[in-house]
Amino acid sequence: MSQPSLAKFVIKRPWLHNWLKPLSQWYADSAGYRKLGLRADDLIPEENETVLLAMKRLSPKEQYDRVFRMRRAFQCSIQHQLLPEAEQTKPEEDVPYLTPLIKQIEAEMAEREDLDNIVITKPKVAKS
Repeated sequence: MSQPSLAKFVIKRPWLHNWLKPLSQWYADSAGYRKLGLRADDLIPEENETVLLAMKRLSPKEQYDRVFRMRRAFQCSIQHQLLPEAEQTKPEEDVPYLTPLIKQIEAEMAEREDLDNIVITKPKVAKS
């Protein structure tokens, strides 16, 4: 299951969105994953079956890019260094690539569950 989100609630209220936007940008910058060249979706744990299935649905280029980012971040972590400014992930590059697939798979699983548990009842015919 994907993580709960208040995004729809915040987006519907422009004053709240304008107030929280700088706070969210500060939090993303202070988290430090961008300084290692990672994206936010790279931080999703892979232990879930849904996430593993979503990763299989990624294009080969996106799979390669994900592995490259993870290995480069691991190497930087071992060396206790950050990437140069030019190689760090920019905020406009930090777009979700795995989350839409996860939501799609969860919707498919919910639909499959609903269809598996469907109960068919025959209409009663009135006798005259």
